[in-house]
Amino acid sequence: MKLEEKLEHSESLVGRSQTCLHDTLQANGKPRANGKAEVYEKQEANGKSDRLRKCLNLYTWQEIQKHNTEADQWLVIDRKVYNVTDWASKHPGGHRVLNHYAGEDATDAFQAMHLDLSIVQLYLKPLLIGELSPEEPSQEKNKNAQSSFLQHDIGHLSMFKKSKWNHLMHKFVMCHLKGLSANWWNYRHFQHHVKPNIYPKDPDIDVGPLFLIGDTQPVKYGKKKIKYIDYEKQHLYFYMVALPLLMPVYFNLQSMQVMYLRKYWMDIAWVSSFYIRYFITFGPFYGIFGTMLLIYLVKFIESPWIAYVTQMSHIPMKMSREENHDWLSTQIVATCNIEQSFFNDWFTGHLNFQIEHHLFPTMPRHNYHKVAPLVKSLCAKHGLQYINKPILKAFGDIVRSLKKSSSLWMDAYYE
Repeated sequence: MKLEEKLEHSESLVGRSQTCLHDTLQANGKPRANGKAEVYEKQEANGKSDRLRKCLNLYTWQEIQKHNTEADQWLVIDRKVYNVTDWASKHPGGHRVLNHYAGEDATDAFQAMHLDLSIVQLYLKPLLIGELSPEEPSQEKNKNAQSSFLQHDIGHLSMFKKSKWNHLMHKFVMCHLKGLSANWWNYRHFQHHVKPNIYPKDPDIDVGPLFLIGDTQPVKYGKKKIKYIDYEKQHLYFYMVALPLLMPVYFNLQSMQVMYLRKYWMDIAWVSSFYIRYFITFGPFYGIFGTMLLIYLVKFIESPWIAYVTQMSHIPMKMSREENHDWLSTQIVATCNIEQSFFNDWFTGHLNFQIEHHLFPTMPRHNYHKVAPLVKSLCAKHGLQYINKPILKAFGDIVRSLKKSSSLWMDAYYE
């Protein structure tokens, strides 16, 4: 027996859509999607235009979660189901970001990462294949329901938005002024933001085999009797390796490798202008070797700052495999703040508000302090821990965390 019902005309993130649902009754009398979709045209009453309307499939979370591989990617945004398999390779944020949310509800991440939803609608519409069945919750059943209320509350704080010119400025700063690929940084950083401190989705915690961080990776290496380096001393060689070499060696080599392999010609041209500018400016005074040494020296001096500022809010925090938590819990358990002061704001570039930075990645940094008290009160209201610590303690927590991980490795390795 088939039932056909017309849903109310609604406005969503993907724009206006009229839905026609075909259900079959199960033995228990509940409707169930039959998996068939039809398209039909209906003549307007005034005869002036035709409106194309879709009969969309109804899906359960059990069905959606099966499509979570690179070759088959579905995700849910505002209860609408999208097949993003073919679009993933064209996604401006990189294909891996979409894959990280395949089979999941991506509504909160989608809203947080996109500035102009009206533009994104044009790309979403062709990907729409259905929607959640009415009896299904908006998020997966294992996610924290209270986060929906918290997300609704903090959604009202999103009035502080970046300008589109920030993207052009980012290209100029990253490529021309710093000599790094903007695309490489964006794709890497987007993954970090959508799945922070989650193996293997966050590239920022993929520092093996040089370092073992968190609670699970050291135990895994220890039980397999893996000892590429003496991990017992990793908290000591952090000062000799990570601090001075992160920028001039690791980031630079990885940026060049990604630009070449993925053929980012525009980034290659912009990065070339960085080196041309240096050689034109300093070449007559220091020569080729001296200019290269100067470039390395500048990055060498910058490297400890980058390492401390980016890692003090993440390495000491929880790291785990995918637990499919809600957006807010995922961000807050993986980040912490550094106490506000004039110096801390200046020294970190307002990244001492790391929690707000992760909840509102498109918000200009100088506005974080405005929303921080509201976020803190909302976290207290919903039982989420909001960590705020002194900057020197945060620096020390990096080393203490590395030492703790090395102890876990030793216990597993020598047992």
